[in-house]
Amino acid sequence: MTERLRGATRDTFRSFEVRNFRVFFAGQGLSQIGTWLQLIAQALLVLRLTGSGVDLGITTGFQFLPVLIFGSWAGLLADRTDKRRLMMISQSLMMLFAFVLGWAVLADRITVGGVYLLAALTGTANAFDNPARRVMITELVPSELTANAVSLVSAMITGARVIGPAVAGVLVATVGIGWCFIVNGISFLAVLYALKMLDPDRLYAAPRAPKGKGQVREGLRYVWRSADLRLTVTMMAVVATMSFNWQVLLPLLAEHELGGNETTYAFITTVFSVGSLIGSLSIARRPTLSNSFLASSCIALGFASAAVALAPTPVSAAVTGAFAGAAGIAFLSGSMAVMQLGSAPAMRGRVMALYTILFLGSTPIGG
Repeated sequence: MTERLRGATRDTFRSFEVRNFRVFFAGQGLSQIGTWLQLIAQALLVLRLTGSGVDLGITTGFQFLPVLIFGSWAGLLADRTDKRRLMMISQSLMMLFAFVLGWAVLADRITVGGVYLLAALTGTANAFDNPARRVMITELVPSELTANAVSLVSAMITGARVIGPAVAGVLVATVGIGWCFIVNGISFLAVLYALKMLDPDRLYAAPRAPKGKGQVREGLRYVWRSADLRLTVTMMAVVATMSFNWQVLLPLLAEHELGGNETTYAFITTVFSVGSLIGSLSIARRPTLSNSFLASSCIALGFASAAVALAPTPVSAAVTGAFAGAAGIAFLSGSMAVMQLGSAPAMRGRVMALYTILFLGSTPIGG
């Protein structure tokens, strides 16, 4: 039994045998917690300044609209340039914006217009960071470990969703909202240090795409010509639109259908996130991922979502939500791995930019 457990652990975390991945993972883990600190604190700040849900929605729009506007060109830039250098620039800018927002709050000089501006600037930097960060994973490990590395990063991001809001609650209650932004700014130092410590001689760097006309359209045509990529993209668009609207459904389920309150919502969301974390770790053991696995994940997500809808109590909703979280993260991680492995190295930035645009663009519509 002990030997089987060791074997399962070794299979699940096998990408950690690669030093560059370990360094990258550690830096990103701290930064992701900081990111959730900022997201929670930003929402609370807007509500404190205006008390308006509309203003909160506008802030979110400023945060994510740049990804939709600049995503395709950001993917092309990731294909053309050194991804590590691009990430260092984008992460440095996001660190600066976090410090500026924290200073403005602590100095009592913040306005809702200032929050809009800094959200837009942060979103623009993130738009260029996102495809580079996703493709960077493929350059840290050999191709046979790509699916495992993607799953572990998904697990890390999911874990940050559990830890970050909890830390934000403690900081807001003790030292104030402004310090959440300062701590997030400090967390970027971990990313920058990790990027600096990567061994460039051990990177599996892809050849850079040469400059040319029509390369954004070329990326779209490339995805559409590939039957596997086209199927993955189609599933991604449909599932993200119809199923990944939990941020709207769960609070309504908790308060309107189950007669609960904010604590009920927090409980269901926490268990949902734990299910997502377990799902990420479970698929990390799989040596390969395919479209048939994605189809199975879709079916599992459908059944789990129906079970959540029929749950009569908060506990049963949380338990079934954990299964939905596990199936959902399996689909997301699997889609990312299939698109990474199914695309030519020189096209991965544009392919992953399309993945991000589809996810971030379709989810608000579904919501």
